[in-house]
Amino acid sequence: MQVRSQVIIVLFALVMFSCKSAKTVTRGEANYNLSSKQLIKENLKKSPDYKTLKSTLKITYDDGKTSQSHSVSFRAKKDEAIWMSATFSVVKALITPEKVSFYNKLDNTYFDGDYNYLSDLLGTELDFQKVQNLLLGDAIFNLKDGNYKVSVDDGTYILQPKKQRELFEIFFLLDPALFKVKSQQISQPEEFRHLQIDYLSHQEVDKQILPEKVKVIAVEENQELIIGLEFKNVTLNEDLRFPFKIPSGYKEIKL
Repeated sequence: MQVRSQVIIVLFALVMFSCKSAKTVTRGEANYNLSSKQLIKENLKKSPDYKTLKSTLKITYDDGKTSQSHSVSFRAKKDEAIWMSATFSVVKALITPEKVSFYNKLDNTYFDGDYNYLSDLLGTELDFQKVQNLLLGDAIFNLKDGNYKVSVDDGTYILQPKKQRELFEIFFLLDPALFKVKSQQISQPEEFRHLQIDYLSHQEVDKQILPEKVKVIAVEENQELIIGLEFKNVTLNEDLRFPFKIPSGYKEIKL
């Protein structure tokens, strides 16, 4: 699971963020009387709107054997680019609609490829839009494109397809007051895989509701990887640069 775990770390480290002069969003009055179509409509209204985003992101990582913590610089341009750089540009990454790229100065390696491997990893087609949705705290799948049923359990809406897909199951848990995604879960029972992204809290910046603390759990057979994300220092809609060039002489990572 080591290579897969590293890919998951890169993917989710790139796609989460938070805010500097933001305030934690408190829950208002819950509404438990919405149909699935009404719930999806309210959720889509809460999707953040921005041109660019900049933040500092603290990442914690624990695979049961190794525990690490890192802070990175994060930038995003909506629908175009997601960029990350560690201190002194030791590790730098860039995701675009066309490909995923990153390099590591510690071992002089790089990766520059499409989304095929990541799609196989999650058991579903993955593209830039899905990655961006995770960044926003939105559902990984476009809820308008499917037929869903809704139920309420333990004070939370549970949204799931009326007919689950053959190879994997999808569940979205939504807050009945904020109408934001609290958790999204993809399971592949036959492969003994489970991916869960929990949005532990949200915060508001420039009238946009964004994730504040996120927990990512990736399980494969009897191995578990936990990634914690703490998001700070976000500013929206600044003019940003996304410098990225793979140094010459680096060895390509084949996944």
